[in-house]
Amino acid sequence: MVAIGVSGHRILTEIDKVTAGIDKALRHVERAFPGQSLTVISALAEGGDRLVAERVLARPRARLVVPLPLPADDYMNDFATGESKNEFRRLLNRADEEIELHLPPTRNEAYEAAGDYVLNHCDVLIAVWDGQDAQGQGGTAEIVARARERGLPIAWVHAGNRKPGTMDPTSLGAEQGAVTFENL
Repeated sequence: MVAIGVSGHRILTEIDKVTAGIDKALRHVERAFPGQSLTVISALAEGGDRLVAERVLARPRARLVVPLPLPADDYMNDFATGESKNEFRRLLNRADEEIELHLPPTRNEAYEAAGDYVLNHCDVLIAVWDGQDAQGQGGTAEIVARARERGLPIAWVHAGNRKPGTMDPTSLGAEQGAVTFENL
């Protein structure tokens, strides 16, 4: 079984391009690990986390492991809409394993702890990322930097994030959905 960790931006646009990039990344992982079923390790945050989880779960014998940065009811307070909360519950109900992490003192530290859990338990990281510095503690850029330090295989799905300080999504234009592979 191949464990695929995921880290990604929460605010995305051009979802069809991002999803096509995720599918390309997953096909590459399946070729690199022939015959092995996939387990996705995802905190199920909005955006990239959920997109990757959905695409992995569409495959036969796939499993989902969810390291929750906070108790589920508290975590859902960070989701923007009722639809997002329902999507989270639906995916969480599909989880083969739900892991409640030791609660750090701050919310940001809790998110960082979830990212560390993903890195410590995956064989490959799929990062849905714009390639820019993190906009918050434990952000995708930090997770990718740690994965690179460890020499972990990475499938980087290029995806715009959001304008700093806003919830306005950005696109990478022609690069949106492109995939770069490192050590894979």
